[in-house]
Amino acid sequence: MHLGLIGGIGAAATVVYYQKLTAAMRTLGMPLELTIVQADANVLVKNNLSDNRDAQADVYAGLIDRLKAAGADCAVITSLGGHFCIDETVQRASLPLVSGVTPLDNEFAKRGIQTVGLLGTAVVMRTKLYGQLSKTDAIAPNDIDAAGRTYLDMALAGECTAEQRDFFISEGQKLVDSGSDAVVLAGTDLNLAFDGRDVGYDVIDALDIHIDLLVRLATEKEDLRNHTA
Repeated sequence: MHLGLIGGIGAAATVVYYQKLTAAMRTLGMPLELTIVQADANVLVKNNLSDNRDAQADVYAGLIDRLKAAGADCAVITSLGGHFCIDETVQRASLPLVSGVTPLDNEFAKRGIQTVGLLGTAVVMRTKLYGQLSKTDAIAPNDIDAAGRTYLDMALAGECTAEQRDFFISEGQKLVDSGSDAVVLAGTDLNLAFDGRDVGYDVIDALDIHIDLLVRLATEKEDLRNHTA
């Protein structure tokens, strides 16, 4: 299956998607059919903060048309924060859209996790992954706006300062202290902060769960019709 990624939101997350997809397919000894189009992270942030879903969905629709023209069989938004207009995008999309949110609930339940702590954009945290967790409870930092601003600063810069890293690790510990069984990196750029480090509590990268699904789709071990938004 030919995967189509909407990248650039942010660039660091796009690189990780590419690296991990390439490595997984190489390990399986299979070719990767992939096209990436570039979205503008600043436009996404502006539309996200103003909740202008139609405007961002129009942007996505044009990019998805380009992916279709390149031969892609499905489209993928490489940003959980960018999923805020998923319903509006589905209505406009010329390709099936593989959500990065819907696989999470089943994965948490499979691992026996009852409560997750969320780190990501303010919208992701405030809506608790857009209200799409039906099998798992979720909690967010006490100061969602501060955590959201710090995340956006890091994502737009494409790098994480030591101060930002300490902030996110500390916020994660507070979530665990408040009752979460694991901290979910619900922002695809948070790998910049955690980077596989042992921080003393269970960390789940939502990007990894999305990648695993995309690999199964690329190798046709999963039916695309069961995993579209």
